[in-house]
Amino acid sequence: MTVVTPKFGMGASVLRVEDRTFVSGRGRYTDDIKSDGLLHGYVLRSPIANGTFRIVSTEAAEAAPGVRLVLTGADVGNLGDLRSGAMPKQPDGTKAPTRDIPILCRDRVHHVGDAVAFVVADTRAEAQDAAELIEVEFDGEPAAATPATALDADTPLVWPELGSNRAFSYHIGDRQASDAAFAKAAHVTTVRFHNNRLVCNYMEARAAIGEWNEAEDRFVLTTGSQGVHSMQKIIAEQVFGLDAGKLRVVTPDVGGGFGTKAFVYREYALVLEAARRVGRPVKWTGDRTEHFLADAQGRDNVATASMAMDGEGRFLALKVELIANMGAYISQYAPSIPVIGVSMSTGVYDIGAFDVSVTGVYTNTSPVDAYRGAGRPEAALLLEKLADACARDLGLGYDEIRRRNFIRPENFPYVTPAGRKYDVGEFAGHMDRAIERSDWHAFEERLAQSKAKGRIRGLGMATYIEACAFPGSEPAHVELNGDGTVTLFIGTQTNGQGHATAYAQFLSDKLHLPIDRIRVHQGDTDRLDKGGGTGGSRSVPLGGVSTARAGEDLAEKIRRIAADELEASAADIELVEGSARIVGTDRAMSFADVARAAKKPEDLKGFGEFVQDEATYPNGTHVCEVEIDPETGGTEIVRYTIVDDFGATVNPMLLEGQVHGGVVQGIGQALAEEAVYDAEGQLLTASFMDYTMPRADMLPFFHFETRNVPSTTNAMGMKGAGEAGTIGSTPAVLNAVTDALWRACGIGHIEMPATPARIWAAIRDARVA
Repeated sequence: MTVVTPKFGMGASVLRVEDRTFVSGRGRYTDDIKSDGLLHGYVLRSPIANGTFRIVSTEAAEAAPGVRLVLTGADVGNLGDLRSGAMPKQPDGTKAPTRDIPILCRDRVHHVGDAVAFVVADTRAEAQDAAELIEVEFDGEPAAATPATALDADTPLVWPELGSNRAFSYHIGDRQASDAAFAKAAHVTTVRFHNNRLVCNYMEARAAIGEWNEAEDRFVLTTGSQGVHSMQKIIAEQVFGLDAGKLRVVTPDVGGGFGTKAFVYREYALVLEAARRVGRPVKWTGDRTEHFLADAQGRDNVATASMAMDGEGRFLALKVELIANMGAYISQYAPSIPVIGVSMSTGVYDIGAFDVSVTGVYTNTSPVDAYRGAGRPEAALLLEKLADACARDLGLGYDEIRRRNFIRPENFPYVTPAGRKYDVGEFAGHMDRAIERSDWHAFEERLAQSKAKGRIRGLGMATYIEACAFPGSEPAHVELNGDGTVTLFIGTQTNGQGHATAYAQFLSDKLHLPIDRIRVHQGDTDRLDKGGGTGGSRSVPLGGVSTARAGEDLAEKIRRIAADELEASAADIELVEGSARIVGTDRAMSFADVARAAKKPEDLKGFGEFVQDEATYPNGTHVCEVEIDPETGGTEIVRYTIVDDFGATVNPMLLEGQVHGGVVQGIGQALAEEAVYDAEGQLLTASFMDYTMPRADMLPFFHFETRNVPSTTNAMGMKGAGEAGTIGSTPAVLNAVTDALWRACGIGHIEMPATPARIWAAIRDARVA
């Protein structure tokens, strides 16, 4: 049977409706907003990573031109700290105490960039100039700079009163069963590596505008976010001690988030408090250096992993010891990131037992929290790097060792040792397709060509699975407007993914309405009473189903109204191009006429809410092929193939864009990006002069396709795709580089990022040895 894809509905490659606004410069970001009487704030930040300080005087700053307010830690004692509720239960049943983020430091700083004072003036330049007039005496102390040494006996303590830099301990798995499997194993392979620290670097740096409405006795915060409702609750209740309704949070256009804009930052409370004190709106706009110094960063784990195998290379048990850097404070979701990650430790493989220990540690660095994938990229990198190491140790092909250990289709639904409930999967299917599309079996011919040019060549793969669209819901409300257009209100938050297009496609499917007649509203706590925001690839799998159901609800109401007006049965009414028509006739009325005919407002509103009880599990195979110049260490990605299983596809064009972006971020981690702190806790990579971002000339053309197996957990078969590209790409690229070094020099390990300098040094050392 031929399946016809509707013009605008699910499965159609509809062009993004948002793009005309953005490419014509009509996007409206937080910093674009200029309200009457607007003042500007600037944060004075610590130049040292650890130590005490004393503010000697603020008089010169207060007397500087244009200055309206100077706030120090002593001035904001009425504001609560930013606290995390994400500490996991430790093996002894307790929860470790957190170390919370003060709105302004009081007498001690814990990382370079820690907030010391806040100056408000007529212009940002005046506020910055005045901040430099604040007299501060800093007394620096030795710092703890890296997670690998955080627990060493001679490492300075970030929080001396704790007696250790250990933030928390967490364990998952069956140690006894794992020990038994290792005791009888024919082979054990172990890897140890650092999952390098990353800076998010979204295009739009953070900004916030605070307003105080005296007449309404409430605040208004405008800021780029990944969801206004969680921000409203935390700031109102935790920081100000108010009912959530006393704060309205509005998010306009957002220039990228990647997890890092989901968190509440201290500047949001500062602009609100300053606005209340001066009686005028206050804007703070961060610059790129502040993003490097003050925003939450990602990854930064030290992992040791061992696989027990039988004589045929089948995986028996997995052991992992993970040190996860929390930075100087416990950020909003930070402890849950490694906890979620290790729940995916066994990946796509049928491993009978596992034993995983996580130790969170404090360092004198900026906080670490969720970054695109949030624990799942870390888990995939660990497992796929280990799988390749196992293959090399046993003399098996990278594809063969995976094939022997995949969870088989007949074993679904499958419960992992961590308790994850996989509904469906055909892992060998997408691996075989990726092998075919990448011309895997002709690699030796291409290797010979590279050798003839004096180059080395490598082939790597990663077969990944991730958990996303976690249990919960995202209610959707739709309204038919008087002009015949339809408006959707939903509590997710677009950061550039194309929500307005995707959601409109769901509604177009149900209402048979062109998508240019559909509006999507997000990002205003006054317009919607709840919402889960955007993160964990949840927006379309949860919000999309709810939107479709809201569309069905509204469609039925439109049919009933039209049936009454046209004197027909509702069952005989069809919706066509924005009108309701009696089937087989030319008798019809427009949606605008339907809106005018409604007896009460509720007749023009639809509602849908899909509640999902389990996560979904997208999966796939990435194959990367690299060529390396051994004289320079330069790496060129010459081929890149992706075959993914996303269950069902809403918009192939949007999907491919999401995957491409994620792959580029993963390539960046594997080959270029790293946040580096020196022994004193100074960030050495605090600008684009020192922190390398992936560029177009580093990238190949990607081959991307899907081999979908519909999810049985999600009502529409979807699995989510927002983070998958990042999860599969980093291990595929690293494995390809390692394969090239192994074939040419017997090098079985290289740390990330695999920069030209690092690769060149590894080849040199191997040749000397």
